[in-house]
Amino acid sequence: MTQATAAPHIARRGYTPVSLHVQAREIHRSRLAFVNPAVVSIAAALALNILGLMAISTSSAEHAWRQVAFLLVGVVAAASLAIPSPRRVCSVAWPFYALTLLLLVFVLIPFVPEWLVRPRNGARRWINLGFTDFQPSEMAKLAFVLVLASWLRHRRNHRRLLGLMVPFALTLIPLALVLREPDLGTALLFVPALFAMLIAAGAKKRHIAAIVLGGLLVAPLSYPMLKPHQRARIDAMIAQMRGDDRYEQDIGFQGARAMTLVGAGGLAGVGREHAAALVEYNRLPEEHNDMIFAVICCRWGLWGGLLVWGLFLVFAAGGLLAAALSKNPFARLVAVGVVAITLTQMVINTGMTIGLLPITGMTLPFVSYGGSSLIVSWMMTGLLLGIGLRRPRYLTADSFEFDENDEPIR
Repeated sequence: MTQATAAPHIARRGYTPVSLHVQAREIHRSRLAFVNPAVVSIAAALALNILGLMAISTSSAEHAWRQVAFLLVGVVAAASLAIPSPRRVCSVAWPFYALTLLLLVFVLIPFVPEWLVRPRNGARRWINLGFTDFQPSEMAKLAFVLVLASWLRHRRNHRRLLGLMVPFALTLIPLALVLREPDLGTALLFVPALFAMLIAAGAKKRHIAAIVLGGLLVAPLSYPMLKPHQRARIDAMIAQMRGDDRYEQDIGFQGARAMTLVGAGGLAGVGREHAAALVEYNRLPEEHNDMIFAVICCRWGLWGGLLVWGLFLVFAAGGLLAAALSKNPFARLVAVGVVAITLTQMVINTGMTIGLLPITGMTLPFVSYGGSSLIVSWMMTGLLLGIGLRRPRYLTADSFEFDENDEPIR
């Protein structure tokens, strides 16, 4: 049926071209109302968790079962954070930030007994809860995103260079406390998330570029200020990239063993039994935690590593789409901050595993063993889910449409 012959047929049925357009638009909108882009992020996070459980079980079934318990707690926490509206979440951002700072200070107090704050490898990061250890620096990632989004959501002074002072202060306070523990890995996450959220909030790109350029110029001057073991790790990474193996039995042992396992995996991996034997033979430290990516590459090869990267990109795509569809400024900024922190953590963890970055002691989100890291990652995912659930039903405003009597159609 042609367009010319279809018009009388449509008219006889009581439809007009305008009414048909309106009905088609309403059907399209009703379908979009059921689409939540954060579901994509949740699916990617679950897939990463499954990969992580399989990789952890390669060396320790006990740790794998404990990780299942942490996963259940994390999913419940995610569902709980998806229920409140962004306005309600925003209202608790500042108290949550203050509580987190108090906990970061608490773990640094020297006279706190060691049964309560457990030192490990010279670092004071963990609070003993009896059944598990809690790491306040993990909670600081979430508190930082919430408080920065709360500050930036309706302000325009961050478009001036001096207006960036408060966001930088909100960043530097937890960053300094985390560095004091010391926890260099977590501290490295704050600045990239800050820049991502400032750009999303509308800060001028030339101001951001000037700050980044200044930071790059000043960065070499910070090398003497690093602790001896931190400088040694940088030296070991550079030596390893040059083919110098003098650090392999010292500070560079962990990185060298990780690279050996990654190389052993080849393209398609060696399977579970062979991978478990290689992990045990190479005595890789923290194989179920910071170095889990090496176990994945050994067991599933290059394809396994690429799958991990792909799932993180899918997670980020869902979060950014949820931000793009939201009309709430606070919600948009939270989604951007969650994605920025998660991707930065993934890049640093996988980069240090394959020898491109110095070892910093950082978990791989959703994949590495650890209660605090996994639960906080799922809490941030729950925020993405809540943002996706509460976006406006319509993607665009209604157009100006009139019927045959020039009356607006409502």
